Amino acid sequence: MKKDTSKNNSGETSWGSVAGWYDELLEESDDSFQAKVILPNLLRVLNVKAGMNIIDIACGQGYFSRALENAGAQVTGVDISSELIKKAQERSPKNISFCVAEADKLSFSKDASYDAAIIILAIQNIKNFAGALAESARVLKPKGKLVIVLNHPAFRIPQNSSWDWDVKKGRQYRRIDSYLKEYQIEIDMTPGEKDPSKKKKTLSFHRPLQSYFKFLNKAGFAVSGLEELISHKKSQKGPRSIEEDRIRKEIPMFLMLEAKKL
Repeated sequence: MKKDTSKNNSGETSWGSVAGWYDELLEESDDSFQAKVILPNLLRVLNVKAGMNIIDIACGQGYFSRALENAGAQVTGVDISSELIKKAQERSPKNISFCVAEADKLSFSKDASYDAAIIILAIQNIKNFAGALAESARVLKPKGKLVIVLNHPAFRIPQNSSWDWDVKKGRQYRRIDSYLKEYQIEIDMTPGEKDPSKKKKTLSFHRPLQSYFKFLNKAGFAVSGLEELISHKKSQKGPRSIEEDRIRKEIPMFLMLEAKKL
């Protein structure tokens, strides 16, 4: 089994250590953000045509790869985690090609091979995101489309943003304690685990919007679309439920960027 190599002194960016949990999360629930929010919008923006050649970068266990293949695309999925790629191969039809590779080193692919590329809920876990954008541009055909979906960097900032309640106004609001500063932080992927030796962590990288626009441009892309996606969840009945549902529609959870190769 190939060892995941995207590591630094603070940990690793691969989700391979929780491959089983992540696989179950996506496959056993039809009420996930991936199913209810991201996938419908992704299919709409990509406008998949029969025979369209798409690369799913940081594909995980192949959830979006299978959806794109079902829509008529020819799909290649790539992820740094050999454990997740194994899950993807087990769950997917044989005509989807999966391989283990880092997002900034797509050496298996020739230049200008794909009509579109996607990076879904992964760019914030890629240390060399500038390299990943450059590789995406390299493997895309001229005028090829790149779609990125990430936790909204202006509102979902690890350990520097949170929900709070204004008692006087009876309003819920999003508190932002930091935004422009770029940093990396360890995220606990096993919050319910009490045994420190069994804890699994991954690295997340916060970057402001200007960084994504800057490096997309540097890689040879022009941003052609920006959409902010809200949660589909609803609060259980209670004294704050109406306000919670209102603000959930006002503060987006995800950011979707569409860029075209120049």
